[in-house]
Amino acid sequence: MTVEVPPSNPLHNKIDAKLAGYKTSWSEFCGMSRLTVAQPELQGVMQTLRDQLGYSMLVDVTAVDHLNTPDAKDRFEVVYILLDVDQGDRLLVSVFINEPNLNLVSMYGLWKSADWLEREVYDMFGIIFDGHPNFKRLLLPQEFASFPLRKDYPVQGRGERHNFPVITRAES
Repeated sequence: MTVEVPPSNPLHNKIDAKLAGYKTSWSEFCGMSRLTVAQPELQGVMQTLRDQLGYSMLVDVTAVDHLNTPDAKDRFEVVYILLDVDQGDRLLVSVFINEPNLNLVSMYGLWKSADWLEREVYDMFGIIFDGHPNFKRLLLPQEFASFPLRKDYPVQGRGERHNFPVITRAES
């Protein structure tokens, strides 16, 4: 019986060669490669991807709440979408985190585009980005105490939106 070994991915091989000292894993879906990184190694991996592998653009930062996902070992997954502008390669970088430690290092020092992206993830999921220079709510009032995209947030809300003053266009 012959077992076919899938061909190695040249992108994975190139990145793995530069990230030899880091604990990483690969997955692929619909032609998109995803590199999963351990939380303590995130800064070093991202620095290497930018400085040595040409991922000069942070396209997006988002999160996924795996609260009700069967067989999920971790609650939150933070996903960074990177782009190598010269080669046109996109790469997803994932890091998994759990309560009570929902802190990640901010990528603002590497990519200025992380400014609003990280603030949005905080607003919606409550994930804190340490070292961010202007870490305050972006989409919701500062007094808002909940995180609406968490799966344990009630569909009808908790009444928070009725407790804030109405701001007119002239006041904004």
